[in-house]
Amino acid sequence: MPRPKKGTIFPSVEENAAICAGMAADADNPELTAEWFENAKPAGEFFPPDTYASLKATWRPRGRPKVIEKKVSIAIRLDADILKAFRETGKGWQTRLNSALRRYISEHPLQDR
Repeated sequence: MPRPKKGTIFPSVEENAAICAGMAADADNPELTAEWFENAKPAGEFFPPDTYASLKATWRPRGRPKVIEKKVSIAIRLDADILKAFRETGKGWQTRLNSALRRYISEHPLQDR
């Protein structure tokens, strides 16, 4: 089981009991049992073929979208104040640093040496 995110608050025993009681009282959404899973069918067998095909057409692959140009991981030494300034901008600082370098290259074309 994955570790919970920092700051996750778990319900108390009393709150959990109230949640479970609410689930048990909901006739429209019963708790799934081992028996239910034994009788469950895959979506392809449950839905008519045309309905299943239209549902399947809306599915997206899991994970990050594939990119054309993959990023390359490197080790680079930067001045501490530069690194601090970008990190202080918050999440996404590496993307902003990449954009700043890209902008610099477009404004100052590099020459072959």
